[in-house]
Amino acid sequence: MSRIALITGGSKGIGAAIALSLAKDGFDIWLNYRNDHESASRVAAAVEQEGGKCLLLPFDVSDSVAVQSHLQPLLEEETPYALINNAGFTKDVIMAWMTEAEWSDTLSVHLDGFFFVTKPVLNNMLRKRTGRIINIVSTSGQSGMAGQTNYSAAKAGLIGATKALAMEVARRNILVNAVSPGFIDTEMIKDLPKEKILPMIPMGRFGTPMEVAGAVSFLCSEKASYITGQVISVNGGTYR
Repeated sequence: MSRIALITGGSKGIGAAIALSLAKDGFDIWLNYRNDHESASRVAAAVEQEGGKCLLLPFDVSDSVAVQSHLQPLLEEETPYALINNAGFTKDVIMAWMTEAEWSDTLSVHLDGFFFVTKPVLNNMLRKRTGRIINIVSTSGQSGMAGQTNYSAAKAGLIGATKALAMEVARRNILVNAVSPGFIDTEMIKDLPKEKILPMIPMGRFGTPMEVAGAVSFLCSEKASYITGQVISVNGGTYR
């Protein structure tokens, strides 16, 4: 019987790459996304081409009622082996000009979303005494980034949550880690001044979503059975 991986924010970019990578590893996928049905359907088709099953779950991770209504019936029947908290977005603006909504919306998706999705899945994992939780964070949450006080705070908070939760559940054979991408070639960097960014990256290029997915694949495998509470950076040497 195939193991299940639940991926939030999985309709494009890094989330889509993770879904495809884990499908190649033999996982069935529960694919969460908010509203891009067309992109999510393309990911589902790609997963199925790899021989996996893909269940589409359209809901906003920051909406506790929506999370519960979609996940609870599924969790009564099955338990994901892996949860990848990938849902997120940026609202870049310097703090002096930042609105309350730009602050709260960013923290809500990353931190409330982590809590709302992880808690019910974790309760099932605890009963099974096994599981992997992987949080997609960011170099911005490690080093800080001008214009991203909200995003940096959210990702730094998620790093702290990763480390604390790892300590709480390690004895139940549930491993909790974070993967921290740097500048990855996705929609998130399409409007950034690439000519200014590339000199900041020791490897001289942007990363690919599949390179991030490779780290997630490793952390979901038996090769990572003694790794927990860690932040695995995939950033081309940008932050060390």
